[in-house]
Amino acid sequence: MNPTPANVTQAVLARHVDEPGALLPILHEVQDALGHIPREVVPQIADGLNLSRAEVHGVVTYYHHFRSEASGQHVVHVCRAEACQSMGADALMAHAELRLGCATHGGHGSTSADGRYTLNPVYCLGLCASSPAMVVNDKLHARMTPARFDKIINALGDDA
Repeated sequence: MNPTPANVTQAVLARHVDEPGALLPILHEVQDALGHIPREVVPQIADGLNLSRAEVHGVVTYYHHFRSEASGQHVVHVCRAEACQSMGADALMAHAELRLGCATHGGHGSTSADGRYTLNPVYCLGLCASSPAMVVNDKLHARMTPARFDKIINALGDDA
């Protein structure tokens, strides 16, 4: 039997509620357990920590790591900060959108229709000297080109 998001969140809250600065560890643990932070658990977390729903929602939406919807099987983050843009990140993002079937609109990510890929624009991965940079399934990649992107995606074993 799969635990419900509310049950998972309650267990996580119970472990962390008395810790100073517990919000980030709670959000990380909930996302690790559920794959995302469902919108319906935001009020539960807010109540458990005596925070407003807006405060919890603000943290979830501020950090690119947190997701409020389930992601695809593979998650790709392409850096959109100035250093990466100056080294070709715009072309890399356009290539990634076409290759993965994900259209990023207004700085927000999207998931392909088949659920294989989630593509997210992010702002600074800390690899400015090796730009453009991206992350695929939590692994950093630097000096990216469309050809290197294709090689990494092909290595995932999917037929994108």
